[in-house]
Amino acid sequence: MSTIYVLWLRQIKRYLRSKSRIVGALGQPILFLVALGFGFGPIFQKAGQGNYIQFLAPGIIAMSILFTSIFSGIEVVFDRQFGFLKETLVAPVSRFGIMFGRTLGGATVATFQGVVILLISLLIGFRPHLGGILLALIMMGLIAILFTALGTAIASRMTDMHGFQLIMNFLVMPLFFLSGAFFPLAGLPKVLSIIVKIDPLTYGVDGIRGALVGLSHFGLGMDFGLLAVMVLIILAVGSWLFSKIQI
Repeated sequence: MSTIYVLWLRQIKRYLRSKSRIVGALGQPILFLVALGFGFGPIFQKAGQGNYIQFLAPGIIAMSILFTSIFSGIEVVFDRQFGFLKETLVAPVSRFGIMFGRTLGGATVATFQGVVILLISLLIGFRPHLGGILLALIMMGLIAILFTALGTAIASRMTDMHGFQLIMNFLVMPLFFLSGAFFPLAGLPKVLSIIVKIDPLTYGVDGIRGALVGLSHFGLGMDFGLLAVMVLIILAVGSWLFSKIQI
C-alpha cells in the first residue's frame, strides 16, 4: 500500500512541477469552448437544440480528462529509457501494485484537469445542475482511471516515445470526435451509431452531460455501469501487460 501511495504522489508532483504541461493542457479545451461554443451556438439554437455551451461543456471536460490521462502513459516510456522504471520494478511489490499506483496518480491529475475546465466553463456561461456535481466527479474519475490505465498498458509494450505519440494521436482523436462531445447522438446514421456505441468515451461524455445538465442519451445507470466494467477490464489487461515488461 505504501508503494502505491508513493507512486500516486510521484505522479502528482511531476504534474505540479511542470508549469508548461499545465498551461498546455488547458489551452486546447479553452479554445474549443470559446471558438465552437460561441461560433456554432447560433446554429445549434436555430436547430432547436437550445444553448450549445450547455451541450458542449461536458464534452470538453471529458476531452481534457482523456488527453491528460492517456498521455500520462508516455512517462512509462520515459522512465524505461532513463532507467527509473527498473528501480521501481525491483521494489518488493507486485507489478499490479506499481501499475495501479501510477494509474491512480495519472487519474488524479486528469480529474483535477477536468475540474479546472469545469470551473473555466462557468466563466463563459455554462450553468450546471449543482445537485449533479458529485455524480459528475465520479464519472470524471472513471474516465480518468480508464484512459490512464489504457495509456499505461500501451506504453508498457513500447520503447520509443515518438511511436507512442503517433499511436496515441491515432487513437485519441477518433475516440474524442466520435464520442458525441460535439453532436447529439439521436438520429445518427446506423453505421455511425454503431461506432459511437463502441467508443468508451461516449458513455463518459453522456454520463457527465446527464449529471450536469440532465441530458443523457443512454441513461446514467448504463453510463456508470459500462464505464465501471471497462475500468475493471482495462486494469486487468493493463496489469497483465505491465507484468510482461522487459527491462
